[in-house]
Amino acid sequence: MTMALSRDFKKTVVARVERDPAFAKALLDEAATLFLSGEPVAARQMLRDLVNATLGFERLSRATTTPSKSLHRMLSPKGNPSMDNLAAIFDALRKCLKVSLKAQTVYVQKVA
Repeated sequence: MTMALSRDFKKTVVARVERDPAFAKALLDEAATLFLSGEPVAARQMLRDLVNATLGFERLSRATTTPSKSLHRMLSPKGNPSMDNLAAIFDALRKCLKVSLKAQTVYVQKVA
């Protein structure tokens, strides 16, 4: 069961991102990890919160040449962004936060 985030929580995320660039970068990293780990709903919510706290959907729209309304739908709980759109969203956020993303494979040894 997922719970809707309260407005206070969202304001808290925005305030933390504004004062702590490392937190914003960690959110972007976690969103990428969630996508790659098969948790797209949580990843989209995290990206949505990060967009709201940084670029905003209008700037993201200009950066990705995708209508703002479409971006809102893509990052909704039932959204289904294409890989091209997802890459464009990550790229815009990456540039805004001035970070690079690097995927690494971590092998977990199963204990018998």
